[in-house]
Amino acid sequence: MTTTAPFLKALKLAALALVTLVLASGCGFQLRGTSPVPAALQPLAVDCPDNLPGRFCQSVRDQLTLGGVQVTDSAAQADYILRLRDYRQDRRASAITAQAAAAEYVLRHTVAIELLTADRIPLIASTNLNASETYRYDETNVLAKQREEEELRQQLGHRLAQQVIFRLAPMTRERIDAIIDDYRASQEQAETR
Repeated sequence: MTTTAPFLKALKLAALALVTLVLASGCGFQLRGTSPVPAALQPLAVDCPDNLPGRFCQSVRDQLTLGGVQVTDSAAQADYILRLRDYRQDRRASAITAQAAAAEYVLRHTVAIELLTADRIPLIASTNLNASETYRYDETNVLAKQREEEELRQQLGHRLAQQVIFRLAPMTRERIDAIIDDYRASQEQAETR
């Protein structure tokens, strides 16, 4: 009888874990790091020019691939094109010491995105996405603060890549079709005027 008690306890724990997993998946829970991009956006070309940070472009591609999206570099082979443009990095002092030196900086990264069909119909018009972070600056520890700033820049690039992915999340087949129908109807009205 004592050998079955641990077995029953383990069985109850396994059943509880299974029920928790089923309930979590049913409520829309998603593991961190998985892409919410719908399958309707396939194949997708990522148009990321050379003047954008390569690490940022690769982060966007990696997150799309992680989410099961077929990513291609050739717009000719894609049904949809994600354009990434105008990546800017800004650093500004946000607090000053009594000696008029910077005590705190704000790092801000911005990128413009646009989503088009292969026929160049805009699904997401050009939109700016921003990510920012504040950090304290210490004149007596310049090298450590430079490393901290570089790490923050990498994190901001990764956050921007996540924002790009989340902007694509609402693009279901129904929504894409509705946007295309609205676009074509507005083009027809413009031509009849």
